[in-house]
This record gives sequence, structure tokens and C-alpha cells, in this order.
Amino acid sequence: RTRMAARLLPATTEQAKTVLKTLPFWAVHLACLAVFWIEFRWSFVALCLALYFSRMFFVTAGYHRYFSHRAFKTSRAFQFLLAYASMSSALKGVLWWTPHHRHLHRYAATDQDLHSPGLRGFWWSHVGWILSNRYNRTEVEQIRDFYKFPELRWLNRWFLVPPLTLAVALFLAGGWGWLVWGFFVSTVLLWHGSFLVNSLAHVFGRRRYPTPDDSRNSFLMALLTLGEGWHNNHHHYMASARQGFFWWEIDVTYYLLKLLAWCGLVWELREPPPHVLAEETS
Repeated sequence: RTRMAARLLPATTEQAKTVLKTLPFWAVHLACLAVFWIEFRWSFVALCLALYFSRMFFVTAGYHRYFSHRAFKTSRAFQFLLAYASMSSALKGVLWWTPHHRHLHRYAATDQDLHSPGLRGFWWSHVGWILSNRYNRTEVEQIRDFYKFPELRWLNRWFLVPPLTLAVALFLAGGWGWLVWGFFVSTVLLWHGSFLVNSLAHVFGRRRYPTPDDSRNSFLMALLTLGEGWHNNHHHYMASARQGFFWWEIDVTYYLLKLLAWCGLVWELREPPPHVLAEETS
């Protein structure tokens, strides 16, 4: 019995750590139920959607296209703003998020793919992997390019500062209604909107390019994620700041990046070259 207990103890301890770690995640979901105890106002819904789409832009432009793929360039000051605004989504630090995403592309559809729905199932690819204790460490060796900035290291260490600052500001500005709708409901929608790119964008949609993974393009998902739904395009040519490769593929993040480029805040937006676009499957 002693030997069996000794073997089971590490697993039990690991499970307990995982449960404790996920409590804040589920607590934010439960907090959304407070909408039933708050007087309904359409202005709260508008605030929720505004914060969903504005933060979705920073997730897609910041976490993904800038930090993970370096698809454009910017100043050090605007780089910090991108990081801070991205992290208001409560998706951990940019120095944590970026190497895990780079790992995903390097090992897509292999045994080392962290969240392939085809290999590990829908739930794991959608949210299980980010709640797991297996991937807590910031993979410094895969993000030397940005790890050299002390302000990003500070943000990565204190990754709860941006979302907590947003939550407090909303409460002070508009009370419980703004906090519940503007932060809790908006954040839960933002989380699952972002997670769908890992899960559903590998299950439903059309494949234009014969990539080794099972990535797909989806118009609906592109609308929900401001352009990330053109996922097969992205896996075909990851370095592009534009993921809607053709004019009919709506990519709001790219349009906003073009606007920022006209303002001089970002520059050298990378786009897919003609020969990459021509590699369609028939």
C-alpha cells in the first residue's frame, strides 16, 4: 500500500495543482452569471462588443502577427503598447505566448504539436493545453529576439497587471454593469473566440493550400476573429501581416495595420509574394 501510495502521490499532486490553477479561469466564467442580477442596458452590450473587438485586434496584431511572426515592424514604445494591450485579454504574457505559438508552427501536425484537434481532441486543442501545468514555463530560448527588452520581461512576469488594470478602470468608470459586461463577459467571449482558431479552424472550413496540417479557411471565423479565420492561408505563408490573401477575404486586423502604417506607427508590413498566392489547390 505504501508503494502504491508513493506512486499515486505525484499524479494526485499534479492534478491538484492543475485544479487550483484553473480556478481563476472558471471563476471568470461564473462571474458572467452576474448579468442576471444587473439591470440590462444595451449600452452594456455595446461596451462588451467594443472591448471584445478592440482586444481581439491587439491579440491578432500583437500576440500573433507581431510578436510570434514578426510580420511588421514598429517602435519600441508602440511595441510595449501592443504587448500591454494584448495582455489585457488575460491570455498570459507575450513572452510566454509567443514561443508556444512558434513551437506550434514548427511542429504542426506532429507528435510535438501542443494542440492539434486531430491528434489530441477538440477540448484539449481548444482550452485544455493552456490550462495544463505542462506548459507554464516561458521558453526563453525561443524568444531571444524579444526577451532582451526589460519592459517586456517585466510585463511577462506580472502578466495580470494589464487585465486587472482594465477591470478596475471599468468598475471605477461604470460600476458593476461595466465590470461584468465590459470585463467578464467580454473576456470570456474573447478567450473562446481566440481558442476557436486552434480548435474549430482545424475542423471546419475549406483548404486552399495543401499544408501538412489540417488548417482551414472560414469566412465566419474570420469575422469573429478579425481575420484569423483565414487559417489555411496563414499556415501556408506564416510571415504575412495579411491573412486574407485576396480582396474578398475580409481581414480587419490587416486593414487596421494599414491605417497604423499610414500614421507612421508601424511599417514594413509583409505580404505574401505572387508565387505563394499562385500555389492554390485546384
